[in-house]
Amino acid sequence: MEENENIVPNETEITDDDKLWSLLSWITGIVAIVALLMDDKKERPFIKYNAVMALVVLVVITVVVSILSAITCGIGAILVLAYIYPIYLGIKAFQGEWVEVPYLTDFVKKQGWV
Repeated sequence: MEENENIVPNETEITDDDKLWSLLSWITGIVAIVALLMDDKKERPFIKYNAVMALVVLVVITVVVSILSAITCGIGAILVLAYIYPIYLGIKAFQGEWVEVPYLTDFVKKQGWV
């Protein structure tokens, strides 16, 4: 692995099931929550990493878009396009890549969430 070597908790084979759950976690936060509640899924490092990262990214985007929309009287609604970024990250995860989000990945790791 190249630069993402420090992300990988331990080398386990990434299955097609891992990739699918990771993609779905990035698309909707409900799937991420379900994945973290299922014992067999949360024990898979790839699924757990993507589910936690997806929840953090989706919460941050939602808060930022909400605040900017309120401040700018609706003009910030254009920022809803920011929800395209998690879909892009989901596609990368579906390809088996350990995605890294600037600043947020380090924050999540420091908190011990992954």
